[in-house]
Amino acid sequence: MNLLGVNIVAPYFLLGALAALLYGLIIFVGGLRARSARIRFGQEKRIDALVTHDASKRRAWKGVCIVAATVLAFIAAARPQYGKAQRLIPATNIDVVIVLDYSKSMYAQDVEPSRIFRAKLEVESLVTKLRGARFAAVAFAGEPIGYPLTSDGSAIATFLRQLEPNDMPVGGTAIARALEHARDILRRDPKSKDHKKVIVLITDGEDLEGSPVGVAKSLKEDGTTVHVVQIGGRSAEPIPIVENGKPTGRYMETPDGRPLTTELTSRAEGQLKAVATATEGEYVSAEKGSTGIEVIAEKLQKQMKTELSERVEEVYADVFMYPLMLAILLLIIEAFITDAPRRVFLRKAAPLAAMPPSLRLALSKAGAIGAPVPIGPPPPAKPTGSEPQSNGAPKPPPANPGSPSNPPPAYVKEGGPGA
Repeated sequence: MNLLGVNIVAPYFLLGALAALLYGLIIFVGGLRARSARIRFGQEKRIDALVTHDASKRRAWKGVCIVAATVLAFIAAARPQYGKAQRLIPATNIDVVIVLDYSKSMYAQDVEPSRIFRAKLEVESLVTKLRGARFAAVAFAGEPIGYPLTSDGSAIATFLRQLEPNDMPVGGTAIARALEHARDILRRDPKSKDHKKVIVLITDGEDLEGSPVGVAKSLKEDGTTVHVVQIGGRSAEPIPIVENGKPTGRYMETPDGRPLTTELTSRAEGQLKAVATATEGEYVSAEKGSTGIEVIAEKLQKQMKTELSERVEEVYADVFMYPLMLAILLLIIEAFITDAPRRVFLRKAAPLAAMPPSLRLALSKAGAIGAPVPIGPPPPAKPTGSEPQSNGAPKPPPANPGSPSNPPPAYVKEGGPGA
């Protein structure tokens, strides 16, 4: 979703932002109604005299912070992206494992000159068309024989061309074992995990020993696609006897002397289709005079030129962190906004009159309670020039200030609590 030049990855989270705005509107309307009810209750000045503090403004700011933080959090969850840029995506290599059936039924001649000879030719054509791919090969009958992954496609073609069904040590059609061997080849190669993995299975029959569909499901978990090419039709075809690479003109027979034939059964066809379907591959059935390998070759060639080729992709930069950081900042601000301003409580000073005289005098000298003011009897007045002078008689010594008959005057702080 593109909104005003901003790409929204998860637009459904914007519904949460709209719900938060609606909640904020409800709070605003509630505040207006509370203010209207207060005006109807009485005069503004008299109501202010009845309350210690009006917290409505502070609560309004707290609500604004919470609603705004919720909206920004939902916007961040929608993963907004801004700023279009281009990124070069390199070509993805492809690994192809050719699994070819070498059972003796592949000598059948319903495909000229024979099924196995035509399959080898078309495999060579496939290797030539898929330039840049890596190849491996598995030849199987009752047991598989493998060739590891290599960038030399001609080596794979040579390996398959030199083999014959008569060279296989064990007869039969063990498709499940062949697929397991192909899977092991891909797993052993360290580069294969970053490549597109494809298995091309070429066979004319069914597996009566193992479970190729179960192996195919395991290959699907590894990210491997299996394309199936089925050779041969439903009509019975005799199997010729081949010696030294040439037909002898004789045909294989059953123990009771009847001709041994090969044909595609409905069970075999269903099994091969299930293998392709389990890995999202393609099933190709050979038509009269062809094997169908060229169909898979064209498909893979087209895939290499489009999906797996080097391409330029337009990308956006994630900017969700900006609304998220702003939402966190608003929540922190909201936590510091209280309903009422902080009050500072000061302890009352003790009255100076209740202090002992000696303590008041000491505090006065230290400057802790200001200039002392005597509250006792006034000190004797100094003689002036108009007063008569004594006849030279010595003055009596002053009385002891600390004696009971002459106590020291009490002092208080000027303007203090005891004044």
